[in-house]
Amino acid sequence: MDFHYTVQTNKTIEEAIESIEQNLKINKFGVLWQLNLTETLQKKGVDQYKKPFRILEVCNPVEAARVLEHNPLVGYFLPCKITVYEDEGKTKIGLPKPTAMISLLNDAELISIAENIEAVLIDVLEKSK
Repeated sequence: MDFHYTVQTNKTIEEAIESIEQNLKINKFGVLWQLNLTETLQKKGVDQYKKPFRILEVCNPVEAARVLEHNPLVGYFLPCKITVYEDEGKTKIGLPKPTAMISLLNDAELISIAENIEAVLIDVLEKSK
């Protein structure tokens, strides 16, 4: 089982992020925080990594509350992450699969919820490319 899902797009990093934000909103998800990893590394004196790499932390608050109520250990996996980065001159959008993370807790109800969230997020990636 792959632990991640990745798509390629002809969009720029900024265009891809804008599209992701719009598609997340349609699905009642939002971006809580965005990390420009390349810029952060450079500010810390690490100059050898120059490719654009962004990490979006995304959340559906209703679903987050539901899974946390069921098992607070889910908090170790929240919020969900979406990466937008350049690889070999192409913009890629990816995410760690929520099912892969939640499966560590071995709870059928949580896995079912994670499957639904994963399907929504994969649809967001597909529509954002």
